[in-house]
Amino acid sequence: MAPWLRSLTLRRVVAFAAAALVVKVTLSVVLGYRAYFPPNFRADFLLGREAYFFGAYRWAFYAHIAAGPVALLAGLLLVSERFRRRWPAVHRGLGKCQIALVTLVVAPSGAWMAWYAQSGGVAGLGFFLLAVATAGCAVMGWRSAAGRRFEEHRRWMWRCFLLLCSAVGLRLVGGLATVTGVDADWVYPLTAWGSWLGPLAAYEIAEVVGWRSPTLLAARGSRRSL
Repeated sequence: MAPWLRSLTLRRVVAFAAAALVVKVTLSVVLGYRAYFPPNFRADFLLGREAYFFGAYRWAFYAHIAAGPVALLAGLLLVSERFRRRWPAVHRGLGKCQIALVTLVVAPSGAWMAWYAQSGGVAGLGFFLLAVATAGCAVMGWRSAAGRRFEEHRRWMWRCFLLLCSAVGLRLVGGLATVTGVDADWVYPLTAWGSWLGPLAAYEIAEVVGWRSPTLLAARGSRRSL
């Protein structure tokens, strides 16, 4: 087996495992929504929010938990090269819906909720900037697609998807903290920033390495020829 083909196979295995993890965590989050209808203020996320929940926060909260999983699962399809090649028209239509959902619902509701972060201003600022960055990547992805700069479009939408995946990172870190018994004040603020800055930095590094690596360049060339 050629080195580039081994690398491509490994990437597909990793991508499948990551997609399975995203689906599993997203479904577990959605199954927990039964505590929100009607709102149970003894549930983890709603604990201590009763004083302001029934104002504007309620609408942002319900919009966010309804649109977030849809945007995340749609993103899984949209970053798939196989899906794009097989159903290009569906990819375009779903992509337009995805950008509208992120910029008009997910990001604005997340930005509003950020100011009510229970761990304080540091975490709140992290979540607010996450919302701004997610909307910004979606807008840049739309502009590059409209300008037929498709490689640039791919990079922007991968960034957008990784930012959406911060919800998965938050869930995993929260579960790990619970299992290990770590309850320090710095855990949540650190996670509020690290859940999106870490994956985004890893992606940028991987892009630089990928463009310089002969093996990955061969894989890219082969993928385009399929």
